[in-house]
Amino acid sequence: MDSLLVVTNLPDRASAEKLAALLIEQRLAACVNLLPACGSVYRWHGEIQHDEEHPLLIKTAQDRYAELEVLIRANHPYELPEIIAVPIVRGLPGYLQWIVSETRAGAPA
Repeated sequence: MDSLLVVTNLPDRASAEKLAALLIEQRLAACVNLLPACGSVYRWHGEIQHDEEHPLLIKTAQDRYAELEVLIRANHPYELPEIIAVPIVRGLPGYLQWIVSETRAGAPA
């Protein structure tokens, strides 16, 4: 069905909710799950960071990925946001078709 699960993290709940709504409004995602905050440990500019982040699980069609990435980068507060896309190789066929249909411009509101 050519669907993707895209993961990104935001520094706070408000920015996560704003990005999720924008992705849905622009039909670049069929569904966005806002997960509870989690701790992240990573090295950035030579320093070890310990931060709280808010993960998003974004379901989209593969052919919408390029536009989705552009929108995330333009609206993400991080200098280098995590944007990871994983192909959905199996799933409930009706749900996978729903992802594709919801990311079409002419889909019913």
